[in-house]
Amino acid sequence: MQDAVQPPASRTVGPVPVPDPLTFLAGTWTTERTMLDRAGSATGTFTGTTTFTPDGGGLRWDEEGTACWSSYRGPAFRSYRVDVEDARVVVTFPDGRVLCRLDLGRGHARDEHPCSPDTYRVDFTVTRPGSIEYSWDVTGPAKDLLLTTTLTRRA
Repeated sequence: MQDAVQPPASRTVGPVPVPDPLTFLAGTWTTERTMLDRAGSATGTFTGTTTFTPDGGGLRWDEEGTACWSSYRGPAFRSYRVDVEDARVVVTFPDGRVLCRLDLGRGHARDEHPCSPDTYRVDFTVTRPGSIEYSWDVTGPAKDLLLTTTLTRRA
């Protein structure tokens, strides 16, 4: 009898439905990102930590780590806010502007964010109970990027 073959950790298995996104996201995650500038063929990486911290009925989303992009290698960070509105996750910038809305009830969601002159399209999938994969496809006259991220829950 053959042993069952387990898929690699980075391979998408889900989507895994998420009925309570704030509880699911809360905690600390390892972050791995690849960055591709399709216009200039430049590639880069970001490795670090993403923390979702309870804050006033929602979550504060903080990301920090090291970016390697073109000639830059050094610290990088960003913050967002996560709330739930009509069963959807609403991710906002610190100034309150909406970045995206994601219905994770089925474990997979897509949204689009116009940021003149470019358009940001997100594809977000919960691949396992402790793993999320999402990508931002950024197109327009100023940018042509593909940013692909894997979050893995820390024990």
